[in-house]
Amino acid sequence: MSEQTQHTEDTRRGVVVVGAGMAGVQTAVALREQGWTGPVTLLGAEPHQPYDRPPLSKAVLLGKAEDSAFDIDFEELGIELRLGVEVTGLRAADREVDTEAGPVPYEVLVLATGALPLTLPGSAGVPGVHLLRTLDDAARLRPVLAAGSPVVVVGAGWIGAEFATAAREAGCEVTVVEAADRVLAGALPPEVTEPMARWYAQAGAELLTGARVASVEPGRVLLADGRVLPAGAVVVGIGARPATGWLAGSGVELGPDGAVAADERLRTSVPGVYAVGDCASFPSGRYGSRLLVHHWDNALQGPRAVAADIVAGGSGEQVYDPVPYFWSEQFGRFVQYAGHHGDADALLWRGDPADGTWSVCWLRDGRLVAVLAVGRPRDMAQGRRLIESGVPVDPAKAADPAVALKATVL
Repeated sequence: MSEQTQHTEDTRRGVVVVGAGMAGVQTAVALREQGWTGPVTLLGAEPHQPYDRPPLSKAVLLGKAEDSAFDIDFEELGIELRLGVEVTGLRAADREVDTEAGPVPYEVLVLATGALPLTLPGSAGVPGVHLLRTLDDAARLRPVLAAGSPVVVVGAGWIGAEFATAAREAGCEVTVVEAADRVLAGALPPEVTEPMARWYAQAGAELLTGARVASVEPGRVLLADGRVLPAGAVVVGIGARPATGWLAGSGVELGPDGAVAADERLRTSVPGVYAVGDCASFPSGRYGSRLLVHHWDNALQGPRAVAADIVAGGSGEQVYDPVPYFWSEQFGRFVQYAGHHGDADALLWRGDPADGTWSVCWLRDGRLVAVLAVGRPRDMAQGRRLIESGVPVDPAKAADPAVALKATVL
């Protein structure tokens, strides 16, 4: 086959995006916005029109919205949308992905398969045990909340807090069981989570920390210490893992966390293959470590970098090194976080955590590296800009909630 014939065939194959969540959809849209004129095929495992996930734990769950489908005209954009297509493998040498409906050829492949929720050991097949990751999950949980059944939430992380919030709003009796000795143990330091733990009781939810689930039976949860909790439903929110099992034997390098180990332009170890969103980690020059970010903003920003590199023929110069950002609505509070505090050397409070609004700033070498804001959106907006700029700040001023963060620059 001549080089010209090969190029023509590759152009016909175009870009194939595996995964029709936020990262996959935004990649397909960004390709068109940035001038890609070749074919774009978007493969989604679910039968539903592509949808946004954050409303699942809020409006959709409470029956305030039927779905959260993206308002995108895929046909008008020339994006071939293939739903209900489960991808089972990647054969890089042939530039094809395998699906239950047959192989799909590609010129460029983008992995955007997201993450799968961890399941509670021993709970498989037990009636009344739920995850909250998909539209179908939310649909199954809606009648439970509408009936006001007692609910046990396993896991006091972000999703556990958000579901507990919705269940209390629906009038359910809620018990949250957390194996660690505090809420958000894997996300934030103890002094920051301590005031957040009080929100549960204030909302009328019972929080049990240091409590392990021994078994789940229909209608009840048995704890390791012998306590028995009645449960019309059990909702499990104990974390997620990158959905990368289907890549076994493909040559795509995975990290110890199971994520695709992408480079600074979100390219994988296999030529012509990119990875974006919850399934991929990337090296951060800003923080000097590899980051795996399971949040909405990463699935929104990363696709733009991928699309730019694809349009540039794989020779783009744009490095993906964002300031990670996410938010959570829980117990009547709007919580925002930006940055990465893992190697910070100072923690500063802005405001009293006993009050309704407060923030926490993390510094490293006198520069802001992360900020958590509870009901202080201005701190978040200004803090993100300071993190991006990397300018030194005055710690004394940064610790004064009456001083705007933008006014703390030295």
